[in-house]
This record gives sequence, C-alpha cells and structure tokens, in this order.
Amino acid sequence: METTERIKIRSEYSGKWKERFEFFDVYGAPSSKSFKTAMKGLPFKKKILICQNFMAFFFGFIYLFVLGLWKRNLAMLGVVTLMYIAFIVGFALMGMQFPATVERGLGIGVSIWYGTSVNYAYYLKEVKGYNGWNPFKY
Repeated sequence: METTERIKIRSEYSGKWKERFEFFDVYGAPSSKSFKTAMKGLPFKKKILICQNFMAFFFGFIYLFVLGLWKRNLAMLGVVTLMYIAFIVGFALMGMQFPATVERGLGIGVSIWYGTSVNYAYYLKEVKGYNGWNPFKY
C-alpha cells in the first residue's frame, strides 16, 4: 500500500489508533530493536498507549472478535485451552486439585497477553493486510 493510501485509510480511526499505527509504521514490531529503543524515550502514558489495550485486557476474546481478529483470537483461545488442560492434567497426575491461585495467575497472564498483543495485531490487519492465525506474530 502506498503511504498516501494508508493515511486515507487511517483517517477513519480515532486519534489513539492513528498514533499507534504511526508508531508501528516508524519503529516496526514490538520485538524489533528500534521499537524497544524508541519506547525507552517515551513518557509512561505514551508507553501504555502504544503497548497496552485496556479493552482487550478486560474483555479479551470478545474484543478481538469485535475488531475482526477472529483467526488470531481462535488460535489464542486454543493455546489457552491447551495450557489449562495441561495444568489440570498435571495437577491431577500429582493427586492435587487445580489451585485457585494458579488459576487466577493464569487468568491474569492471559489477560495481559490479550492486552499487549491486540494493538500490533490490529495494525497488521488494518495497515499491512495480514489477518492470519499466528497469535505469536510480532
């Protein structure tokens, strides 16, 4: 896509999404060195804006369906389900019940995963045209 075409497409998004998209355009994926370097120079509020999505943190899989990231969402749900099954079976083999603290910790970890991955995933879908199944693409 041409840069001018991307700017036209982005005009329909809110200021938050425009700012996130522009940051990802300039500095790349969250796993890149340039992204990490640029993040160090940002104030705390900007870091949170770019790296965290509170709607995804609190509403997880529902929010990804709303954004149209259903493939990634189904893959993430599959990973989470398999992880929970592995923990349940592991504790059952040890003759223990699944501890509530472990369950709570896994739930918080899954919420953090959703909250931190949705911004770049939405950027990939809307700007780059990638809407694949890989939940680990960064």
